[in-house]
Amino acid sequence: MSHRFTLGAGALLLAASSVAFAQTPAAKPERIRGEVVSLDGNTLKVHRRSGDTVDIALAPNATISAVKALQLSDVKQGEFIGTAATTGADGKLTATEVVVFPEAARGTGEGHYAWDLGPNSSMTNANVDSIVQGTSGRDLKLSYKGGNNTVTVPANVPIVTFIPAARSDLVAGKKVFVVATHPTQGTFEGQRVVVEKDGVAPPM
Repeated sequence: MSHRFTLGAGALLLAASSVAFAQTPAAKPERIRGEVVSLDGNTLKVHRRSGDTVDIALAPNATISAVKALQLSDVKQGEFIGTAATTGADGKLTATEVVVFPEAARGTGEGHYAWDLGPNSSMTNANVDSIVQGTSGRDLKLSYKGGNNTVTVPANVPIVTFIPAARSDLVAGKKVFVVATHPTQGTFEGQRVVVEKDGVAPPM
């Protein structure tokens, strides 16, 4: 199965939304995870996992995308992926989710850095150099500018790729992952939104 995208409007949309995985020290965006309460004009109200509800002003150029489910067997050598993982006591990385980037977004957020999905969580955006069947899943050998690592992907880990979505998909009850900035005064401003579609929620 091929997950390559031609460089058109759809690919550019997906490439823009994948920047949510980039580590941008200057902007230091906040990642908001939760469920849509409502969308009123440009104001998206989200009930966060932490229990509070926040208002997010969607920027005029805010990118809206969704994800579709893939199988572990769909991840191929040579693809560019992003994977959140936890570090075990033995120092080994175990994936909690994998995103296969469209080819137009290759190199986005490349590297290995801390992530906020839980204790000892990290994100690696890298090229898949090889795939080896291990005892606990498939071991992905990854390389990125400045380093490399190996991530074990258990069979039950969600694996997705980006697909287009629209503001009309931001309906109450849908799970969302929002990358937003939080000014000193005022509300959050959402730059990118990944929304649940066809029953597939954003795992990142």
